[in-house]
Amino acid sequence: MGNYSIKELEKLSGIKAHTIRIWEVRYGLLHPKRTRTNIRIYDDAQLKRLLNVALLLKKGFKISKISKLKIEELNTYLQDLEINSNSFLDDKLNGLVISMIEMDEEMFEKIFSSSLLGIGFKNTLVKLIYPLLEKVGLFWSIGKINPAQEHFVSNLIRQKIITAIDSQLPPDKSKSKFMLFLPEGEFHEIGLLTAHYLIKSSRNPVIYLGQNVPMEDAVSVSKSWHPAKILVFVTTTQQAEENQDYLNKINRLFSKSEIFISGKPEILAKIKLPGKAKWLKNLDDLERVLQTKE
Repeated sequence: MGNYSIKELEKLSGIKAHTIRIWEVRYGLLHPKRTRTNIRIYDDAQLKRLLNVALLLKKGFKISKISKLKIEELNTYLQDLEINSNSFLDDKLNGLVISMIEMDEEMFEKIFSSSLLGIGFKNTLVKLIYPLLEKVGLFWSIGKINPAQEHFVSNLIRQKIITAIDSQLPPDKSKSKFMLFLPEGEFHEIGLLTAHYLIKSSRNPVIYLGQNVPMEDAVSVSKSWHPAKILVFVTTTQQAEENQDYLNKINRLFSKSEIFISGKPEILAKIKLPGKAKWLKNLDDLERVLQTKE
C-alpha cells in the first residue's frame, strides 16, 4: 500500500495527529521514518498497530500499558478480548479495515457474523458496511490501497448482500414495480445491490439488470416489465456534461416511470435533475420511498 503522512494516519485511524505525536514522544508507540525535510512517514505495519491500539483503548486499556506490548502480545490481547463484541461498532470497523489490509477473509467473516447476530443484516449494512466503504474510498483518495485489496473486500460484501437478497420472501404483486441498473461503463454495484436488498425486503417486485447496462437494453426491458419506478446509480467520475446528458436521456426515454438517481454526492452536485427525477441521497431516502403508500 505504501507510506502514510501523519494526517493520513489521523484520517484512517480516527486518532488526532497531535495525540499520535505525543504518544510517539512519551511512549515510543510508533517509530516513523523521516524525510529530508523532517516530515514523518509511516508504513503499513504502523497503521495496523495504531488501528489495534484504537481498539484496545475503547476496551478500557491505558495507552501507557498498550505502548509496552509487543506485536504478538497485542494480537493475543485482541483475540482474548473478542474484539468483535456487539457493543463496539467502531471496533468492528477498524477490524474490517485491518482485514482488508491483511486480506484476511477469516477475520472479515468473524466480524461480519458477530455484527449480523447482534444487530441484524440491515443495521450491519448501514452502521458497519457503509462506513467501511467510506474508509475504502478514503484509502483510494489518498492512493493507499491497491486494486486487489479493494476487490477483496468489495467481493466479500457483494456475496453477503446477494445471499441476503436470495433469502427474501416473494414479492407482493400489488406493490410498485422497480427496475434497477447501472449505466454502461459503471461497474461499482454495491450501492445498487443494497437498494435491491431493501426493495426486496419491502416485498416490492423488482428486476435487477446489474452493471454496465446499455441504454437500449434497459429500454427494451422497460417496455415488457412496465416498472413504476426506476433507480439508477451514478458512481464513476465523468465530465458533468456527460452525466447530465445521460440523465436527460433517461428522463426522456422512461417518461412513464418515476425516476430516482443516486450515487456519489460530489458527482450529483454538478448535475441538474431533469424533469420529475428525484435524488436518493442515502438509504433513508430510499426507505421513505418504500414506506410511501401505493
